[in-house]
Amino acid sequence: MINLKMLLLIPFLGLAATAQATISGLWGTNGERWSARSRLPDFSYAGYHCGEQPVPELPAGVSVKQFGARGDGVTDDTRAFQAAIAAVTHGAIEIPPGRYVITDILTIAHRGVVLRGAGTDQTTLYFPKPLQEIKPHWSATTGGLRTSEYSWDGGLVWFQGDYGSKELAKVTAAASRGDTALQVADASGLNVGQRVEFFESDNPNNSLATELYSGDPGAIQNLLGSTAVSFVVHITRIEGNEVYFDRPLRFAVKLPWHPCLRQFEPAVSESGVENLRFEFPNSPYRGHFTEPGFNAVAFTGVADCWARHLLITNADSGIFVRSCFCTVQDVVLASTREPDKALHCTGHHGLNFYGADNLLTGFDCRTRFVHDVSVDRGAIGNVVVHGRGVDLCLDHHCRTPAENLFTDLDAGAGTRLWQCGGGEALGKHCGARGTFWNIRAARLQKYPPAAFGPSSMNLVALPTAAPSEMNPVGRWFEAIPPAEISPPDLYTAQLARRLGH
Repeated sequence: MINLKMLLLIPFLGLAATAQATISGLWGTNGERWSARSRLPDFSYAGYHCGEQPVPELPAGVSVKQFGARGDGVTDDTRAFQAAIAAVTHGAIEIPPGRYVITDILTIAHRGVVLRGAGTDQTTLYFPKPLQEIKPHWSATTGGLRTSEYSWDGGLVWFQGDYGSKELAKVTAAASRGDTALQVADASGLNVGQRVEFFESDNPNNSLATELYSGDPGAIQNLLGSTAVSFVVHITRIEGNEVYFDRPLRFAVKLPWHPCLRQFEPAVSESGVENLRFEFPNSPYRGHFTEPGFNAVAFTGVADCWARHLLITNADSGIFVRSCFCTVQDVVLASTREPDKALHCTGHHGLNFYGADNLLTGFDCRTRFVHDVSVDRGAIGNVVVHGRGVDLCLDHHCRTPAENLFTDLDAGAGTRLWQCGGGEALGKHCGARGTFWNIRAARLQKYPPAAFGPSSMNLVALPTAAPSEMNPVGRWFEAIPPAEISPPDLYTAQLARRLGH
């Protein structure tokens, strides 16, 4: 997590490092050209507690060796780890230096539980069995190909919770993107300071999906009205049945989409995994949709959790985040596996986000995945910052991943930046107002192809020989050299502005 003391320094450090500073017409120097209704979203709420608090350092906790773990690289330590997780319902579970063999899923279903190693060079968790062997779960692709569900979900360290999601109040009037209040039928069950989820869902005509593509969705007939959007806010004021929030709405509110306010009370929060190496067998990667589930970490239905200071080696997939306000920080993805013959990759998903307002920062993808960094089905408000890859692809996996930010990234070779997956007729890859800001690459980049996303996307400071296109209601492609853009990191600039730094 970014230290708040550094927020004052980072913009100046970025300026000092550039020979010439150029500002964007979407932001300006300190956000003077920005408004809540502009085409540039506010991404500053991403991550642990909306970026307002650093990820905590828990006091020393209980060692897994107290439960019988050996860490000798031979003994199966699974039962010792599971016993520790069952016993420690709040606090750190320390994993001293060693190599620990784990043959089952380690499920964290408690608030405030942290698995903590002694460092990626000292503590290794070795998983010789994949998820499909441990707990079989067959599924199929959108094209009908039989494969494991773990090809796109699950982790051998798995944080699992839910939000409650009980309906608290129906919304009774339409609202516009950028508004900070909603009219409800009955506000008596709501309280100032309460954290609630705004939720709406589509009709068979896919009109909500069309909205989330700014009216340019591409083919969407296979969505079948399945689109839903979620947005978590704090209530700041209640006047009669009008409810005010701490942040503007990301999207329009219309009554045919059944809008409501729902309970947001995460059963699991304040939990994490840190200072560890995850290692999987050095077996050849057989290719797309053959993955048995050598997956490191998954967050499902949790909030304000984290994974940090991890080295993940030989994974089918690294980290899946189907949650809100989680931070993934300082993760290295590496592999010694033989790549597949078709795509020359060593795994499926590197870092994948389904949820809202999560933060990925400080990552290093030292191998190629089919999808290095993904935003998937309904992902909204996620931020990817301060990362790099050997040949990074920023996968947008269809089904309305909207208003996500990619900023201050080194894409390496730059041959597949816009390479994406997803099924047929599930919408364009990127949704409304996806933003790409200061992305460096060895190869010059062009505006993405039409199938990638609608013209409401924002592209600022990519290496290119193309001219700028700055149409307020069309394409926005500012051909600023990445070394010159100020601020170099839009997320940090927006967070600093919101917090008054």
